[in-house]
Amino acid sequence: MNLSHLQTMSSEKQAEEAIVSSLNETMEHEEEDQGDNSIFSVKSLLWHGGSVYDAWFSCASNQVAQVLLTLPYSFSQMGMLSGIILQVFYGVLGSWTAYLISVLYIEYRTRKEKENVSFKNHVIQWFEVLDGLLGPYWKAIGLAFNCTFLLFGSVIQLIACASNIYYINDKLDKRTWTYIFGACCATTVFIPSFHNYRIWSFLGLGMTTYTAWYLTIAALVHGQVEGVTHQGPTKLVLYFTGATNILYTFGGHAVTVEIMHAMWKPQKFKYIYLLATLYVFTLTIPSASAVYWAFGDQLLNHSNAFSLLPHSAWRDAAVILMLIHQFITFGFACTPLYFVWEKVVGMHDTKSICLRAVSRLPVVIPIWFLAIIFPFFGPINSAVGSLLVSFTVYIIPALAHTLTYKSASARKNAAEKLPCFLPSWTAIYAVNTAIMIWVFVVGFGLGGWASMTNFIKQVDTFGLFAKCYQCPPSPSSKHH
Repeated sequence: MNLSHLQTMSSEKQAEEAIVSSLNETMEHEEEDQGDNSIFSVKSLLWHGGSVYDAWFSCASNQVAQVLLTLPYSFSQMGMLSGIILQVFYGVLGSWTAYLISVLYIEYRTRKEKENVSFKNHVIQWFEVLDGLLGPYWKAIGLAFNCTFLLFGSVIQLIACASNIYYINDKLDKRTWTYIFGACCATTVFIPSFHNYRIWSFLGLGMTTYTAWYLTIAALVHGQVEGVTHQGPTKLVLYFTGATNILYTFGGHAVTVEIMHAMWKPQKFKYIYLLATLYVFTLTIPSASAVYWAFGDQLLNHSNAFSLLPHSAWRDAAVILMLIHQFITFGFACTPLYFVWEKVVGMHDTKSICLRAVSRLPVVIPIWFLAIIFPFFGPINSAVGSLLVSFTVYIIPALAHTLTYKSASARKNAAEKLPCFLPSWTAIYAVNTAIMIWVFVVGFGLGGWASMTNFIKQVDTFGLFAKCYQCPPSPSSKHH
């Protein structure tokens, strides 16, 4: 027994060394190409990140962006107590499935390293992990769900940009702002990979932290509006629409594999997502609770929290910071799509940034178009949450993990040991099964029904290609 245990430990050590040496080779290769060492050191500091801290900033910064502004709207739909409980519940659920994704990535990479496969100039993606571990059908499923989710994730960032800038400058309608920001966000084609988001992740998290605490303090200073009511939840449709927006909030790990691949030691990723989620709780729970406390049921018709807070320099600063952060998050959501497209057109191994940038441009056009068709900031989050996030980041990882380790030999030769808090395969299967059933019934079933009902209502009320969604009736009134 001891001998087999030592052999397992030895194989784990060899796998880890193989991955690290492969990454070191890639790093050395990239450093050689940089030329001047002094320039490279500054460039490395700002541009080329792969540490545990970089991964934490990427996860925390990517997890909460524009959704911060829609959580008070969700609280008005489902009540404060349910809102807080479900945030914690889906935060823990999301952290568990991010952990499963990281385990599957290490398993796939270890198996490939043993076959002497090199990943120099190649970014491993989630659908490739599924393909390597479970076969081509799983690759197709993973590719379809992940790409559609990331496509709509990018659409939501564009819609949020237009929705936010309107509260600073309402001379242009939201559709026109969507055109403008679509062109601005297209510049993300020049950012090669997640290594290069080091400074952006750091700044992005600072921006959401400022905005969250601005919302909290501004709502408390403003106090409760006259005759405020807190009747939520009043309808099942609204309750489950709010619940799926929260499921969407903590389902931001469609880019987990790409973030892991950008790390120098991907094995250290396992608990990073949980630590990022714990920090995100300090942003989402106080801000949503405070804004809902101050404005109550008024939020049911104001999906963007900025629309109810009084105009001030503090609010303008929060709007501008959120705009910059949405640009960063657009890049986060779009970069995996760029990788997929590069692989389709045979440009993924090309070293020229300009050539890759040009080949990526066709990805931005459908995103731009969809943002103009469906400008429903708030309801679109819930629709994406129920129909796409529920499968992409909850059900598929749990099922893939269960099937990957269904045989005794796969469990025995697993690249990663069982977690110390759950050292039994039976317990892991039970947790995975419970997550799949819960998310399918509550997230996809009830959530899908509710969010699509609400989404169709928005289409009936405002129409497709709505020029100015949820704008005040009189266009001349400034700073609503």
